[in-house]
Amino acid sequence: MVRAGSVSAFVEAAQAAELPPGRMKRIDVGGRRILLANVAGRFYAVDDTCTHEEASLSKGFLKGELVKCPLHGSRFNVCTGKALEEPAEEDLRTYPVRLEGGHILIGVPEGGTP
Repeated sequence: MVRAGSVSAFVEAAQAAELPPGRMKRIDVGGRRILLANVAGRFYAVDDTCTHEEASLSKGFLKGELVKCPLHGSRFNVCTGKALEEPAEEDLRTYPVRLEGGHILIGVPEGGTP
């Protein structure tokens, strides 16, 4: 698992009501494309780009904790960022998530961009 590093700020990414359990969406935060997923009522954030190819994971499929890349079928755990199935071998970067008053907040790393 690759963590985003020191967090400079938490920014609002979405409303909890717009992302029911079992759903995911791509958001742009701090110059990064991030996949936000609701797994059984808990929110997780990881990089949206597959570590094998430049494919958006938000166009893939979420089943439980696993997201499947639409391009070559790599699977990642959205809770941990762990790459679980080849051809991807590198884990996704994860981001801290907070839920405050129905707002989903994501921790943006210092510097804002990778």
